[in-house]
Amino acid sequence: MEMVRTLFRKYDGQPHRLVEAVRLGEDEHGLWVGSLPGTRGQRADGSWTTIDHHRVRLFPYGQWWSALFNDTPHQTAIYCDITMPAEFGVDSVTTVDLDLDIRLLRDGTVHVMDEDEFQAHQVRYNYPPQVIATARATCNHLAATITTAEPFTTAYKPYLEQIRSL
Repeated sequence: MEMVRTLFRKYDGQPHRLVEAVRLGEDEHGLWVGSLPGTRGQRADGSWTTIDHHRVRLFPYGQWWSALFNDTPHQTAIYCDITMPAEFGVDSVTTVDLDLDIRLLRDGTVHVMDEDEFQAHQVRYNYPPQVIATARATCNHLAATITTAEPFTTAYKPYLEQIRSL
């Protein structure tokens, strides 16, 4: 299995989340990586958590988001992080987390999350106006299309099947 180091940072460069994931492939949507149950991830405070389900993550090229697709029975089907465009290395992906998140529950409910954190970090990290505007526009667009557009409807399914088979 080829591994990819996936690192989310905050705007000031501090680590936010780190996971060593399995490279699953690339397509028109971007780079797909996956995690098996038992994979460990490091949180911002340095503590470790264990992933308890199969999941795949998409890092799209040149886009201001990343999406996590969780296997059943996890109650969150899709979790989108609003981020700056990912930087791709040979065996790594690094992106800057911009706080806003969109969560699609299994019942079809869509939640935009962490608006308060986004507001606080605009001041704390001095986000430039263009970063604020692009993050907000991306969040609004994804919240409106997460139930109807690719890669959120079917494109992730072969990758989820692939990680299940490992």
